[in-house]
Amino acid sequence: MYRLTEETATDWWEVEAIYDLCFAPGREALSSYRLRDGISAVRELSLVARDEDGILAGAIRFWPVRIGKRPALLLGPVAVHPTRQGEGLGGYLIQESLETARENDWKRVMLVGDASYYGRFGFNKLEGVEMPPPTNPERVLGQELVEGSWVGVTGMVQKADAE
Repeated sequence: MYRLTEETATDWWEVEAIYDLCFAPGREALSSYRLRDGISAVRELSLVARDEDGILAGAIRFWPVRIGKRPALLLGPVAVHPTRQGEGLGGYLIQESLETARENDWKRVMLVGDASYYGRFGFNKLEGVEMPPPTNPERVLGQELVEGSWVGVTGMVQKADAE
């Protein structure tokens, strides 16, 4: 069993290490990282999962972005330590954090990822929402946390503080 808690400043090094372990070198060169530069993750949605011995097994982060004047959440990265993969921990992190997002009045969430994986959590391809290049538009996925919240939302995804 895993205990989920909000990521704290003392978790940062361990979380970064698990992301480095799970993702290819150069992960920070991806366009989604440009949307995160200088922006704090959404604290109450950025979670760590620790086992009964307190060992970090997984982590998830969310970032505020906007499309036009509409706010949205950018999910990612989510990672599970390779020795813990296949146990459903990634899904647990996603489901719990999305429920917390709903409870905190977020309306929409998006990510860049595989529809075959994220579809099981209610994510679908977004039409008319563009991530900064280079991003494959087929991998730009979204989920409504409030019914109808993606209707009419189109344009380039920008940093939350962009004018």
